[in-house]
Amino acid sequence: MNETAKTPVETEADTPEKPEKKEDSLFVFVLKLALVVFIFRSFFFASHSIPSESMLPKLWNGDYLAASKWSYGYTRYSLLFEPPVGDWRIFGSEPERGDIAVFKHPVSYEDYIKRVIGLPGDQIQMQGGALYINGEAVKREKVGEFIQPMSGNTTCAGAQFRSTGDDGSRICRYEQYRETLPNGVTYMTLDFGRSRYDDTQVFVVPEGHVFMMGDNRDNSLDSRAPAVPGGGVGFVPVELLLGKAQARIWSTDGSAEYVLPWTWFTAARWDRIGDGL
Repeated sequence: MNETAKTPVETEADTPEKPEKKEDSLFVFVLKLALVVFIFRSFFFASHSIPSESMLPKLWNGDYLAASKWSYGYTRYSLLFEPPVGDWRIFGSEPERGDIAVFKHPVSYEDYIKRVIGLPGDQIQMQGGALYINGEAVKREKVGEFIQPMSGNTTCAGAQFRSTGDDGSRICRYEQYRETLPNGVTYMTLDFGRSRYDDTQVFVVPEGHVFMMGDNRDNSLDSRAPAVPGGGVGFVPVELLLGKAQARIWSTDGSAEYVLPWTWFTAARWDRIGDGL
């Protein structure tokens, strides 16, 4: 008589143990996070704050923007913490007229932000408050007033610009002009009247440099003034360009207090967040 073969019963002891998945230690997690931040900030996007009113009306004091790091190539200044690893530039590309660019001051190496106006070989001059490129006047037309609310980080450039809004709020009123560069880029500028840099010499932009100007023409120390710490920037070497401004990611009127979390929201200029530049 044939006996039915019996399948041996597997016991818990016979089952091969699966190796336990080890979780990263806090140190390893922090190390990985730091590496991700380093790569992202060095090669993709970096955030920059606007500490002054030199780029009004486009950028306000208290705005925070994202700048693309790849737009003009990479140098040691592109890397987080800017390690002293020599002078080099890879994947370099020339900016276009009208770009809003973040760059290092040629002397103090502080972060600045202005608009690219002149490229290598260009002749730049101001005459009577009007911009000339290569001997031709840039198209300029008045488009009414720019009105900005006064706040914790925004004051008027002078008493003559202070006013009161229809709702009784304190505001600043400035004359506003639309400029159109030869390549078609259009943007707004402000004019306070006659000022020091309304009439300049002819600046010839050297090879490997750019000419930068603030949109707030009468309240901007830029390439129209010699490069000195805390002052003008002169001609800016292209290797000092850090990135091209792409979008406004946050904006605050300066009234927030760290110890009062709800003020972080009441101080936000919500209508300015998310705009492309």
